Amino acid sequence: MSVNDTKSVSFRNPSLEDGAAIWRVAKDSGVLDLNSAFMYMLLAKEFGDTCIVAEHADEVVGFVTGFRPPQRPGSIFLWQVGVDASMRGEGLGVQLLTAFLQSPGARGATMLETTIAPSNEASQALFTAIARDLGTDIVSGEGLRADHFPPEGDHEAEDWYYIGPFDPARPSQLEL
Repeated sequence: MSVNDTKSVSFRNPSLEDGAAIWRVAKDSGVLDLNSAFMYMLLAKEFGDTCIVAEHADEVVGFVTGFRPPQRPGSIFLWQVGVDASMRGEGLGVQLLTAFLQSPGARGATMLETTIAPSNEASQALFTAIARDLGTDIVSGEGLRADHFPPEGDHEAEDWYYIGPFDPARPSQLEL
């Protein structure tokens, strides 16, 4: 199966009913910080316009969670991207980010923000490709230091990434 067959994968904003499936994809990834099922349900219900799910054969096979930071109304923050193991290596991550930037909740945003651990080279490459496709800059800086996290979690630092500015009237620079 290839996600390049546009009839095989569809993208939409999630609803409360998708929260458990989003949690499952995050849990099964083995690499994402797993939040409570409640958190994913809350995001799907209350922030559904800034989140995306990818479906194949009536099952959620990928997701993006995000929100608009109230202090920076021109930004959209991408919190997590998750892709089911059966769909990895097919370009679904880029397609999810494209759908995310074209979602109703991203309307008017000129800056994409996210955090990425220094060891996460795959995410760094993904966001670098998005910046290139948008024809804009990608800049990183200190975000969350390891000492911000509880010591029991042994969590790596997360650098803050800024992608933009880009023209919000031209989100079609990225094509699904």
